[in-house]
Parts: sequence; C-alpha cells; structure tokens
Amino acid sequence: MNLLHNLLVAVQIISALVMIGLVLIQHGKGADMGASFGSGASGSLFGATGSANFLSRSTAVCAAVFFACTLTLAFFANDRASRPAGGSSVLEGAAAPAASVPSTGAALVPGSASAPAAAVPAPAPTASSGAGAVPAK
Repeated sequence: MNLLHNLLVAVQIISALVMIGLVLIQHGKGADMGASFGSGASGSLFGATGSANFLSRSTAVCAAVFFACTLTLAFFANDRASRPAGGSSVLEGAAAPAASVPSTGAALVPGSASAPAAAVPAPAPTASSGAGAVPAK
C-alpha cells in the first residue's frame, strides 16, 4: 500500500509539472486575433478558435492523469477499513495525556499534590511602603 501511495504521489507531481510546462509554452487564443483582421495569416484551418493540436491534447491528458491521481489519493486517505471501529471522531483515537506533572513545573500548578504548601513566600512588609500599618491576623 505504501509503495502504491508513493507511486501515485510521484505520478501526480510529474503530471503537474508537465502540465505547467505545456500550458506555459502554448500561445493563447488572443495571439491570432490580429490575423483575423488581415494583419497576417492565421495558422488555423477551422476559424479563429482553431483545432486541438498536440500541445492542447497533451495538456488534457496530463490534466486527466493529475485528477485521477488526486481522486485516488483522496480515496486512500479516506479509507474507512484502516480506521478503528466504533469511532467517528478524530479525538477518540488520540492518546491519553500524561498522568504525572514534571517536577520542574509542579510548583506552578495550583492544587497539585507535589507542590509545597508555601511555594512562593509573601514579601515582608516594609515600613516605608505603608503596608506595615495593616494589622495581620
């Protein structure tokens, strides 16, 4: 299955690059517009639109191969036989979170069992701050 997936991805990338190249080397339909008004001879026998030449047919074949590879890869990505039975959610197959908190962050977690009772001591009141005038209970 993995070999087929890699082969499909390679064919899809190659067909995409070939299709880009074929589109870039073709001239547009507007290139023959001056020929229809008498400024030159048109290379088309069947009017202004012209017939399908080798480049346009090759582009169509590359596009068909690209879309076939895309649909096949999408089908393999959505293969329901490889999923675990009973779940339709992505989160049902996720791993459970770790049960213990690392010791370096235990003092930062409020209410954790391993945190000391007074992890951060309160600053002592100073006479200049005015906090010393408040009676402590």
